[in-house]
Amino acid sequence: MKPGAPSLQSTRLLDQVRERVRYMHYSLKTEKAYLYWIRFFIRWSATQSGGMRHPRELVVADVEAFLSMLANERKVSASTHNQALSALLFLYREVLGIDLPWLNNIGRPQQTKRIPSVLTKDEVAGLLAQMDGVTALLARLLYGTGMRLMEGMRLRIKDVDFERQAIIVREAKGSKDRVVMLPRSLAPALRLQLLAARAQWEADRQVQRGGVEVPHALASKYPKVGDTWGWFWMFPSPTLSVDPRSGVERRHHLYEERLQRALKKAVAAAGIVKPVSVHTLRHSFATHLLQSGTDIRTVQELLGHSDVSTTMIYTHVLKVATGGTASPLDALLSV
Repeated sequence: MKPGAPSLQSTRLLDQVRERVRYMHYSLKTEKAYLYWIRFFIRWSATQSGGMRHPRELVVADVEAFLSMLANERKVSASTHNQALSALLFLYREVLGIDLPWLNNIGRPQQTKRIPSVLTKDEVAGLLAQMDGVTALLARLLYGTGMRLMEGMRLRIKDVDFERQAIIVREAKGSKDRVVMLPRSLAPALRLQLLAARAQWEADRQVQRGGVEVPHALASKYPKVGDTWGWFWMFPSPTLSVDPRSGVERRHHLYEERLQRALKKAVAAAGIVKPVSVHTLRHSFATHLLQSGTDIRTVQELLGHSDVSTTMIYTHVLKVATGGTASPLDALLSV
């Protein structure tokens, strides 16, 4: 157990990992990833040594051999490799309370810095024209604000301010809040979506369904806060689901794969050959803002980047897209 952290109540190792992850308020996605890699590491080590051993008994050679296997045999990407290492570091430091010197000496693979795929304004218009319904509204919202996929999906009623034409993005990457613009052109459609969400909320209240999920210990302090209108989802799911942590059946926000599938179909219908994901809308938002003359610090704040160097990648996209440097071939042929 790590000094300063509360004692773990669970006895099984993986349950202890869950307990510590939740105490530190990590996301469910992180919890699942860490459990996967820790379970994988233990089972793989057992196949190498001929028997199951507790991670306390494993040494630096075991960890390095596991990471080498991922890189050389499984050929995982640098980001996946780093995720596996982070899971093991979490296990030893946060769960087992072991901060061995060799943990700090295990190198992380360098991730390749790639220029993001960005759509032109015409391509964005063509893509959005192929979409309809709530997924079309979501795609327009993500492009129009620069929000990440889950930031848009988790949008609450209370965080959409029509009067100030602003949207508050809560607990974004790095657990930071930020404010983005509410596109004027989307206000009518968002108001209609709000009415649809209101009808769903009222129907849930009439049958006394469990309220929506609220962050951290807020539900313990205010038991009925999840039932209130302000905390309801702007994009609620049409069906109920069971919360994997609490086991409570409640209404979640719209499933993210619904937008991903709709976008994939729209890309094909629009005849776009570039690699496009939902995140491409965010890349295009930033690039088009810089292209229109918005200063990079403003774009940094809208995207929620901690360091302006992260935002600078879009200036590289602009250099290529605008053809700022003439090719010597063009000068030769113009003679």
